[in-house]
Amino acid sequence: MTTWRYAAATDTGLVRETNQDSILATERLVVVADGMGGHAAGEVASAITVQVLGRAFAENDTVVGLEEGIEEANQSILADAFDAPEHLGMGTTVICVGLTTDSQGISSPTLFNVGDSRAYQLRDGALRQLSQDHSVAEEWVRMGRLTSEEAAVHPLRHQLTRALGVENGIEIDVQTLDVQPGDRVLLCSDGLSNELSPNQIATLASSPVPLEEAVQQLIARANAAGGRDNISVVLVEFDSVTPTNERAISGVRKVAPKVASPTLPTRSALMATRRSRYTWRTGAFIGACVLVIVGFFAVLQWYARSGYFLADDSGQVAVYQGQPHGILWYKPTKVLDTGFLFSQLRPGDQRALAQTISEPSVAAAVHYATFLYTAWQQTQTGSTTTTTTKTTKG
Repeated sequence: MTTWRYAAATDTGLVRETNQDSILATERLVVVADGMGGHAAGEVASAITVQVLGRAFAENDTVVGLEEGIEEANQSILADAFDAPEHLGMGTTVICVGLTTDSQGISSPTLFNVGDSRAYQLRDGALRQLSQDHSVAEEWVRMGRLTSEEAAVHPLRHQLTRALGVENGIEIDVQTLDVQPGDRVLLCSDGLSNELSPNQIATLASSPVPLEEAVQQLIARANAAGGRDNISVVLVEFDSVTPTNERAISGVRKVAPKVASPTLPTRSALMATRRSRYTWRTGAFIGACVLVIVGFFAVLQWYARSGYFLADDSGQVAVYQGQPHGILWYKPTKVLDTGFLFSQLRPGDQRALAQTISEPSVAAAVHYATFLYTAWQQTQTGSTTTTTTKTTKG
């Protein structure tokens, strides 16, 4: 039987006004979600995620159950943004470890990851990173295009290539962990990993003190280093572990299937009929009318939010989602800053950007912005660069 002890805490940090992180820690499931998006929307996205995962795992404590819980959280965030336009653009990372049960009833610690929150394993004071960051800079490190030192200061280091609440289909990294009694596993948001070095994390997280004290020391040290972001830490220590000959040890990557756009409960509720007052024909007619109205607004919302474009945002080249001039009350929303300045474009490209430049996706928009910057840079130094990405973390 596999069991653990745990401690968890989250802190706003010294710079941010609100805490958009959410955490969950129980005897069988630990979760860290780092929200993104303004107007507290990131806080909403991360809170939805831990709530959905807690319930989903209680109902189905298998690998499939947690995968489906992450997919459900993704759809719930999208549905909330549909209902509340002020939440458009919100999203969250998620990293969690659950003691998942197989068909023989044997539990194993399984790690699930989307985004750039991290999981570390500590054994005898040595630290090993278990998760891979889903960010542009870190993926370039894995491709050999950047060193770790270059990635740490690169302008695209905070741009995520995966997150919940961005699109219907999500890719989830899933791996079964090989642990021993006494091992510790640390989950954290990038408010910790960006402030502390691996050696500092290893020293504090493996310190022979109660788990609660180790967690507080990690947060205090991150704040002392600057506290520029929200800081969330969950630390578990394994007391007992099912022998490896009784459980499978493997690392796998799974891709969640594309799913339909969420059906909003507030819309479907309007289709209910009260048989005590109406005939079935009246109910059918009302239902058909509601379907037409819902369909109209669904199509309107889809069209208003379809497409992306580049535009000047106070001297920054930014990517927006939606139609350049908006449709009725649906206004375009900024998705990310590309990191390039308006002044770093050729005069003709500046004029084109002033009229907005449409692109089919975030990645295409960032790619074209990079092309424009490269073209300008060639007139300055002759150097060239290319980039690709999906989304950004704010």
